[in-house]
Amino acid sequence: LTGAVNGRAAAPPEAPRGGPPGGPGPAGLIPPPAGPRNPNNTLVDELEASFEACFASLVSQDYVNGTDQEEIRTGVDQCIQKFLDVARQTECFFLQKRLQLSVQKPEQVIKEDVSELRNELQRKEALIQKHLGKLRHWQQVLEDISVQHKKPAEMPQGPLAYLEQASANIPAPMKQT
Repeated sequence: LTGAVNGRAAAPPEAPRGGPPGGPGPAGLIPPPAGPRNPNNTLVDELEASFEACFASLVSQDYVNGTDQEEIRTGVDQCIQKFLDVARQTECFFLQKRLQLSVQKPEQVIKEDVSELRNELQRKEALIQKHLGKLRHWQQVLEDISVQHKKPAEMPQGPLAYLEQASANIPAPMKQT
């Protein structure tokens, strides 16, 4: 896995003999490559090349010079399919490494799970605190409103009381001399 961190993933190990391809267990995790494969190329190299081929097919001068739309679509579909196939192989490689790690060092997997759970708890605790802050703010707003409504003695009574209260807050116009 350290090679994968440096941007290189080693080619997946050959499946042990004796297990049917595609069957259960480690022997069936990685399907055999569809075409001839250069042993010096890694899955990451193939993934990068197929990704670049996807873009190259979209900006190719052949397509700009009046190629049939169906032909363009077929070429792009083939490039994307190859990219997806190599991406699946790469995913299988890392899943296989993860499986090997869980078998060889189960305590490491448990440590990672505990760490993920702690991070999730911290995130949720921060979210709870954020919502509690909002809740306190709105409780204060509601309390302020209820205090204003509890002072009826200071407020004028009658059908025009609201207008009198609202107009009391409006400054008087300045007299021009």
